[in-house]
Amino acid sequence: MAIEWSVSEDNLIQFDISGQLVFKEYQDVQSQLEETIKQAGQCRILVILKDFEGWDNDKGWGDSSATERTDPFIKKFAIVGDEKWRDLVEVFTLKGLRPVPIEYYSSENEQQARDWLNT
Repeated sequence: MAIEWSVSEDNLIQFDISGQLVFKEYQDVQSQLEETIKQAGQCRILVILKDFEGWDNDKGWGDSSATERTDPFIKKFAIVGDEKWRDLVEVFTLKGLRPVPIEYYSSENEQQARDWLNT
């Protein structure tokens, strides 16, 4: 699994995720990201799932404490990926339970996701 991420000048944080999401790597990125988000102020997040294969079986996935600490700094959150992952990703991101607007877009609608993040 690979997570690559970058921050643009306009505080868009983009994640490119491929393969199986491994909890340890996710946790490492989350630790780095937390400080970046707090320094950036209000940011937007775009996650691009490419050749995504789901999550590993680690028991730590239920811990949402990092999202609780970073949510006040996130303006919007968009995910782009294969439709087969929509429901599981929406559960994983706690869509509807967090104060952050979260939207999922199918792979062919990446530009629509970017447009939504910019409105």
